[in-house]
Amino acid sequence: MKKIFIAAALLALSFPARAQKEIVKTGLNFGPLPAVGYSSDLGWHYGALTDIFWYGDGSKYPEYIWKANVEASWYSKGNSVYHAFFDSKYLIPGIRVSADLTYLGNKTTNFYGFNGAASVFNPDLNKITEDGLGFYLMRRDNFRIELTAQGTLGESNWGWVAGTAYNSYRLGHAENKGLKPENDRSLYDIYVDNGVIPEIEKNGGRHLEFKAGVVYDTRDHENNPSHGSNLEAFVYGSPDILNGRSGADPRNHYLKFAVHYKQFFTLVQDRLVFGGHLACQGLIAGSAPFYTLQTIQPINRKNIITDGLGSTNTIRGTVANRLQGNGYAWGNFELRWSFARFRLFNQNFILATNPFFDLGMVIQPYNLEALKKLDKTIYSGNAEKLHMGAGAGLHIIMNQNFNINFELGKCLDSNDGTGLGINVGLNYIF
Repeated sequence: MKKIFIAAALLALSFPARAQKEIVKTGLNFGPLPAVGYSSDLGWHYGALTDIFWYGDGSKYPEYIWKANVEASWYSKGNSVYHAFFDSKYLIPGIRVSADLTYLGNKTTNFYGFNGAASVFNPDLNKITEDGLGFYLMRRDNFRIELTAQGTLGESNWGWVAGTAYNSYRLGHAENKGLKPENDRSLYDIYVDNGVIPEIEKNGGRHLEFKAGVVYDTRDHENNPSHGSNLEAFVYGSPDILNGRSGADPRNHYLKFAVHYKQFFTLVQDRLVFGGHLACQGLIAGSAPFYTLQTIQPINRKNIITDGLGSTNTIRGTVANRLQGNGYAWGNFELRWSFARFRLFNQNFILATNPFFDLGMVIQPYNLEALKKLDKTIYSGNAEKLHMGAGAGLHIIMNQNFNINFELGKCLDSNDGTGLGINVGLNYIF
């Protein structure tokens, strides 16, 4: 990582922050990359990915006519990603359409319990121990299909959104050659044995989900804005109709809400932007299965994995999925300094850094009565508090849309993780 930041500093000295007028892109444009990186939660990352943009005659640039993203990659801790995404405002006149087809094979996903600070975090168990115990590990495979449509309301900045999604989850014990079955009693097992995780949910399930809401957008550019605001407010839910359970069983029918507000201010023209993101989501009615709690629901996915709270997409620097409950509130704040703009290989490039500060907490607890019966060394019952993280990143942005990021974060409480959170991925998180 040090070499990356040194190289960025040398480039900053070589190129002015305000360069000549951008090349207007036309036709097809590719951003192929080897998926080579590292995540402190998932391990070393390898594979291939590409963003494909169609700019047509260039009259909409820096907007694209359509975008596609595909990825096939693997992580050294046993996880895999197969992903395809499509997005267009112009395929159907007046309607923005986005579609997502993804399989996430998570043989070793993190599970730290529910309700934030009330669940004890033991850093000595946050690894596969010498005797083959993966206490905070479980398996969580997810196959999803999503289709979302958006339209405008007259000539205003307001619009509507509607969509549907199918998710299939497979759960169980983590799979890793370092685990020894005779010692592998995880937190997931303890929760199942004590009824915190219902028996009917322990192996996963299938859900057809629907969402509808409103959007408001005055940003000058969606993927790299310099000013404007964006509001997304919607409800989403699922009737439990695919799991073959009794219609009299009220569990797993649920209705939730989500609100995201993003604001951007230009502090120095073409150089410095302040960005803020405030969000909350929670349960309105019913009972959502525990394996859906960590899903942070977006309208359009900026990242393949949107789970939280914790790690790369919500509170950077905390361990992945550290905070789980029925409802969350969180915020992200960062300064985006574009310190170099230049042309290379007939492409427009920006180098930017983004010191950031994140915070969040569980605002709706999950299954309190069952959790209170657990041993205090596992569930302390402490009152929830704000969880915070801070850090900085380097972004290499091509043609305002293709954004490679390198981010380092550190949580401000050892109960949320130790060491640096490291992520190499795509796009700003908001």
